[in-house]
Amino acid sequence: MPTVPLADPDAPLTGQAEDYLKAIYELERGDRAAGTNDIAARLGIAAASVSGMVQRLARLGLVKAERYRGARLSPAGRTAALRLIRRHRIIEAYLVQRLGFGWDDVHDEAERLEHAASDDLIAKMAEAIGNPTVDPHGAPIPSASGEVDETTLGSIADLPEGQAARVVRMSDRDPEFLRYLDGMGIRPGVRVQLLTREPFEGPLTLLVDGSARTVGTSTATRVFIRLEP
Repeated sequence: MPTVPLADPDAPLTGQAEDYLKAIYELERGDRAAGTNDIAARLGIAAASVSGMVQRLARLGLVKAERYRGARLSPAGRTAALRLIRRHRIIEAYLVQRLGFGWDDVHDEAERLEHAASDDLIAKMAEAIGNPTVDPHGAPIPSASGEVDETTLGSIADLPEGQAARVVRMSDRDPEFLRYLDGMGIRPGVRVQLLTREPFEGPLTLLVDGSARTVGTSTATRVFIRLEP
C-alpha cells in the first residue's frame, strides 16, 4: 500500500492509517471524541480492530486516545487528515469537471486514488480546474496550508415553515442518495423553502427552485443549508 512520509521518516503513514485519521476527523465534533464503534462503522470494519490502530497512531503522535471516550487528532494528525481530505475532494472535482464523471460516481474513485496521488499532482489538478474551494457535493476543500471552513451548518430538517435557504452540501458516500437528490433538483447552490412539515417526523414539502417536492425527514437531515433572508 502506498505510504506518505511523516516528519519522522522512520514512521511512514500507510493508506489504512490515513483512512483512520480521516474518519476520526469527520467524527470529532466540539468536545466529542471519535468513539471506537463510530470509527468501525465509518470504516466498515469490526470494532475489535480499531483499538490497535488507534494505539499505533497514538505512538506516532497523531492521535490522543481518551479512555472510555475515544480518539482525538493531535495537531500533526489533523494536518495529515486534512491533507488526505484535500486530495480526495480535489480528485472528485477534477473527475467531474475534466473527465465528465457524474457527481454520484466519484466518491469511490477518489477513495482509490487519494492515497497514491502526490501533493504536486494534486496541486496541478487543482490549478487545472481553477483551484476550487468546494467539491462537487459542496464540501469545503482544505487549502494546501491546511486551512478549511469548518462552519457548522443546519439541515433542511431544521428549517421552520416558510423559511428559505440555500443548499450548501451533502454527503458524497451514497451514490443512490445523490441520484435521488438530483432527481428532486436538490444540489449545492439551489434555493429551497420549507412549505409544510407533517407531525411525528412525517414528510416535508419543499419549494425547490419553484417546484414543490416532498422529502422524508431522514433525507432532510442529510442536506445542509444556509438560511436566506
